[in-house]
Amino acid sequence: MNKSGKKFALIGAAGYIAPRHMRAIKDTGNQLVVAMDINDSVGIMDSHFPDTEFFTEFEQFSAFVEDQKLNNEKLDFVSICSPNYLHLPHMKFALKNGIDVICEKPLVLSSEDLDILKSYENEYGAKVNSILQLRLHPSILSLKEKVDAAPADKVFDVDLTYLTSRGKWYLKSWKGRDEKSGGVATNIGVHFYDMLNFIFGDIEKNEVHYRDDKTASGYLQYQRARVKWFLSIDADHLPENAVQGEKRTFRSITIEGEELEFSGGFTDLHTQSYKQVLLGQGFGIEENRIAIETVEAIRKSPLVEEPEYSHSFLSRVQ
Repeated sequence: MNKSGKKFALIGAAGYIAPRHMRAIKDTGNQLVVAMDINDSVGIMDSHFPDTEFFTEFEQFSAFVEDQKLNNEKLDFVSICSPNYLHLPHMKFALKNGIDVICEKPLVLSSEDLDILKSYENEYGAKVNSILQLRLHPSILSLKEKVDAAPADKVFDVDLTYLTSRGKWYLKSWKGRDEKSGGVATNIGVHFYDMLNFIFGDIEKNEVHYRDDKTASGYLQYQRARVKWFLSIDADHLPENAVQGEKRTFRSITIEGEELEFSGGFTDLHTQSYKQVLLGQGFGIEENRIAIETVEAIRKSPLVEEPEYSHSFLSRVQ
């Protein structure tokens, strides 16, 4: 194993997003010392770090991490790609061991969890970093510059539509359970709400017009934008021409009727995120707060039955 660079652990090595973290660790010249997942289908590691220690039991993983610490080989970072509801306990484990964290979205499922993380940071001196990759996307940064340059009283009209069909497995997995995933708006939408906050400022109104286990729709008002949004994993809601790559997907963000093109440019955003973290410029707990509060409210708020502003796709589910 390459002995140079920072020492990483990875929790959730068999998940969908884990290979991007493995690549980011490798591309930034660091080493993956140990990985953990309850599933053992992790052959992808051989392409990046074939000598990495691996465990399917958290207790074994925990013992290894503590042994590293006792042998003065303490890990520098724990990267977390586990299911959403496990992010908090896995981050608490890392912080208690004085190890910095790089965690996938959503960072946690509630604003109360954010406060717990802050207390752990203060007590143990380690830091939480989050993957908010859309903040690094060239098209998003260009749009933010455009909005910042507009007259201060300009409020933009935005339509956000994201449909990414999922099979029957989805609702039988942890992703289909609100208490574990945070619901569809959290699971597939939290990074969009972070992007909207990043570009358009603080949130002023949050209405929910529709919500079930596959679909959610509503209206958000920010300092600089009025946003109608619609998110779904239900293939029945897809437009006829919505086939992108291997999955039936439709994604559209329009600002003042103009389509924001950001279908490309995603390939190295995790690596860019890691580079920022390694420079001490990662996105921390507070950068996540508004998006977490947004999806928490979407999950819990009563529905508005006769909204003044609603997404055009709402009629497909009503």
